[in-house]
Amino acid sequence: MDDEALRELHRRREAAERMGGAEAVAAWHAQGRLTARERIAAFVDPGSFQELGKLAGAGRYDAQGRYLDFTPSNSVMGRGEVDGRPLMVVADDFTIRGGSSEAAVAEKWIYAERMALEFRMPLVRLVDSAGGSVKLLARSGRTKLPGYPLWPSTALMGAVPVLSAAFGSCAGLGAVRAIAAHFSVMVRGQAQVFAAGPPVVKQGLGLDVDKEALGGADLCTRVSGAILNAADDERAALAQLRRVLSYLPGHAWEAPPRAANDDDPGRREPALDTAIPANRRRVYAARPIAEAICDRGSLFELAPDFGASLRTYLARLDGHAVGFMINDPAQSGGALTRAAAQKLERFVDLCDSFHLPVVHLVDQPGVMIGPEAERAGTLIAAARAGAAIEQASVPWVSVVLRRAYGVGGSMLGPWSGPHGTSLNHRFAWPSARWGSIPIEGGVAAAHKREIEAAGDPDAKRRELEAYYEHLGSPFRTAEAFGVVDIIEPAETRPLLCRWVRDAVRLTQLQPAPKRRTLR
Repeated sequence: MDDEALRELHRRREAAERMGGAEAVAAWHAQGRLTARERIAAFVDPGSFQELGKLAGAGRYDAQGRYLDFTPSNSVMGRGEVDGRPLMVVADDFTIRGGSSEAAVAEKWIYAERMALEFRMPLVRLVDSAGGSVKLLARSGRTKLPGYPLWPSTALMGAVPVLSAAFGSCAGLGAVRAIAAHFSVMVRGQAQVFAAGPPVVKQGLGLDVDKEALGGADLCTRVSGAILNAADDERAALAQLRRVLSYLPGHAWEAPPRAANDDDPGRREPALDTAIPANRRRVYAARPIAEAICDRGSLFELAPDFGASLRTYLARLDGHAVGFMINDPAQSGGALTRAAAQKLERFVDLCDSFHLPVVHLVDQPGVMIGPEAERAGTLIAAARAGAAIEQASVPWVSVVLRRAYGVGGSMLGPWSGPHGTSLNHRFAWPSARWGSIPIEGGVAAAHKREIEAAGDPDAKRRELEAYYEHLGSPFRTAEAFGVVDIIEPAETRPLLCRWVRDAVRLTQLQPAPKRRTLR
């Protein structure tokens, strides 16, 4: 082989390793940030990364066409492993042209997505992209009609887990790459995700707004829900990506991995017997109930700050990965808000796509009411969430802890399912109550005149509420087999651990059917 060709290969590889150059990398480190290759190294198993497309970029040549220098693509891509399981990873290199997506040799990350799809491997995007740049117009001498091959991503989302982390200001296509994922995380105070940054907003709308207000973690994870989780630093974000992958299969044609478990599946929790206050107007902490039931240390919360009246977790029961939901009465009374409905829909789709049996602990007073809720379109969001539940094909079990009222309460699990039938696998604690409307509000509406005409309206209202309270006993519903059983709260974990052993046997190792959503 020609020695000169080998020398050129080594020179090009060395140029790619230098990324934006020593000065640019030093400036990057001075901001306390990792480079694209350092992020990949911190994420994958040591020694497992095989870079692909390292020589993609722009070469410089002399008048005779001989190689002089090389500017690599600002996208680093390849195959790696996490916990010994293969995946594809793509990282933006901000030290070269600000990570601009239009300077990235887009074929590289498109190739990564296609390889993930064809080889059935998860895809992880480490996004730090400033989007397009008008400077490219001068370089190319022409513009182009906007259009992005989105991508194989549409098919990808139904076939393999797609995860993303936002490490900087992600605009335009960079923002879409961060958002279009089953799980997304952003670095608090460092990352922003938006359609366009402050200069474009000022020019287009005349508004002065900084990056944090426009697309910081508080807005993205609390208000819009565009990104699910936030992390305090880059390594913490990478750790969240690894944690989420541990619950998911490599693709939709295999079952989720089972973890070793030293937590007794028959463990009873007597503290659960007193977890629900006798006064239904009192709130309680939802997470300790989930922690008492699931394998110790196995709860990982998704979107903790968005739609917080519904808590969604990846968790384990007897080592088996499950999707775990519980209503939180400390947030909006546990009601189904617009945000909670959107969160519910997305979570159910994740579980259904990757064969995670669903556990739903229910304390649902109903869909959020009032003018603000109506303006927000809460009912249409609730209807979409209900459609996702009905289309779910994974095993589902519900345990009503306290309330299940109205439209929101009816969404405790599938009623008909995608095949026209769904097992009524619903249990309840003795503290449970349900119906079309809560007794207190229902009595005030149905007996308004009678109460007003009474000599002591408050006493009359309490008398009527007590009457309906007896009729609303869950034991009367159990007599008609409206629920499978009323159980002691302390025995919830043993019951669910037995259930999950049967549930995982029903896993259909194929992608979930295409969603039919309401518009």
